[in-house]
Amino acid sequence: MIKRNDPLLDLCRCFRGEIPAGLEWMSIIELANRTLTTPALVACAEQCPDTIPRDVDAYLKEIFQRNLARNERLSFQLNEAIAALNAQGIVPVLMKGSALLAERGDAFRRRIISDLDILVSPDETLRALKCLSGLGYRIHHLMPHGAARWHADLHRPEDVGMVDLQQSPPGHAFFYRTSGDLKRHCHLNVNDKISAYIPDPTFQALMLIMHDQFQDSDYWTGHVDLRHLLDLRDLATSPGGIDWQRLASLAPSRLARNALETQLVALHAWLGVDVPAEMRHRLIPKLQQWRRRFQSRVPALRTAFLPMMLLDFRSYRAEIGAEERATNQLKPKWSFPKASSIRYFYGLANKNPVGKI
Repeated sequence: MIKRNDPLLDLCRCFRGEIPAGLEWMSIIELANRTLTTPALVACAEQCPDTIPRDVDAYLKEIFQRNLARNERLSFQLNEAIAALNAQGIVPVLMKGSALLAERGDAFRRRIISDLDILVSPDETLRALKCLSGLGYRIHHLMPHGAARWHADLHRPEDVGMVDLQQSPPGHAFFYRTSGDLKRHCHLNVNDKISAYIPDPTFQALMLIMHDQFQDSDYWTGHVDLRHLLDLRDLATSPGGIDWQRLASLAPSRLARNALETQLVALHAWLGVDVPAEMRHRLIPKLQQWRRRFQSRVPALRTAFLPMMLLDFRSYRAEIGAEERATNQLKPKWSFPKASSIRYFYGLANKNPVGKI
């Protein structure tokens, strides 16, 4: 039986503007720092100023102001990169934190943004690299040409964040096979004579979920990125919001639907977002949320619960695995994961990734 005193649930209540009685602020601040969500707590401090200790209020406002100053520098850096790309005839797609910076909504003020995610088409990649090199960027990490998930991390010593140059949305291409051209799901944002495409809230939600669940393997290990869950809440409450039925239609398979609904179950349970009941009632997503709930309380359970990945590994083999076998003309295989895959996921489960619980 889990005790009522639960830092994760208490932190989520704070994000909802509800401060529980007898709140242990040290535990809340520690978890917010670990999940990179501390600046988001300033909204709670503004809504409930009489219920927050003075030292906590001062700390939250200090972190908020420092993060805001950092985001202003990132915004200048992003605009500089976009202007240079535009001069070469490239209009990039902005993803994740870069989209927040470009739109400069309320979320921009309270979000810790790690790097600048910029997407260009494969035939623009070399020109984009050369263009950014002309601004003084140097390659920190470069995936080999032809890699399934090609990207380049670029840095300059004077900047507060790297540029993560990509040529495809996050996660396996399988998850976007029904989406068509990415720019169909974007609007052209023109600001200060620079132009970039920004995905609409529904497609941003899809990319965030596929990024966490499969690119970061959170679906298999039971990790949660609370910062991105807050992003999903902000997208749901933004002008236009998330079109839930369209989001469901963009999930091309049972595996994608399970992963998507797992996030939506958490979004409803932890942050109170009004997700349609039909998108949070199925068994596997509810079991995954149950797993996350217990793992967040007792991290040692990650290893014990890892066999739960078998709930959907058969779907993975039947969907993505079948596509890869057909491409490489391989024979069908048994759906149980290989020993090397099991070792890999056990290794991931025992790590503590930055920003995740």
